[in-house]
Amino acid sequence: MDFLISHRLLIFILGSFFFLKLSIKPLKNIRSHGFYRFFAFEGILGLVCLNIPFWYREPFSPAHLFSWLLLIFSVLLVVQGLFLLKNKGGSGRPNSQVENFKFENTTQLVTSGIYHYIRHPMYSSLLFLAWGAFFKNISGPNTFVVLFSTGCLMATAKIEEQENCAYFGQAYDDYKKRSKMFVPIIF
Repeated sequence: MDFLISHRLLIFILGSFFFLKLSIKPLKNIRSHGFYRFFAFEGILGLVCLNIPFWYREPFSPAHLFSWLLLIFSVLLVVQGLFLLKNKGGSGRPNSQVENFKFENTTQLVTSGIYHYIRHPMYSSLLFLAWGAFFKNISGPNTFVVLFSTGCLMATAKIEEQENCAYFGQAYDDYKKRSKMFVPIIF
């Protein structure tokens, strides 16, 4: 086993333990959006670990430039999404799911900032991270992993939307009609 493979495997194992610890409660409830998010985390971690050797090869190729653009958008989306949830969403839903992270249990429906355009900026962030890592080294195995991660993120978002409809009612249904799921104007 060469040096890079052993280090990548170690990073994957340590990252998997971290995500497992973070997701232990959601993994006990298959109906929780966190259940599917765990597998998205794992897929994205796998993509990053698989592609570490390619991260800086041909840095100005079209695929790498597109990759960096996706990765930059990924960071911007998660920062704004977390900021808005924390500052405008409130916390502590009365009937909150114990599987959720504290910041997910908002008492107010957030529809400003990036949430005006898309309902799931943090899942969009993960989606852009996955595809950004994929474009570092386009290959058959990476295609499978990025599609798997994308599917897990879509399942996560769909289940979270069911949870939000149950809590916010008609307000969330109306919000769904005027916003996109992951990418403004497109999807």
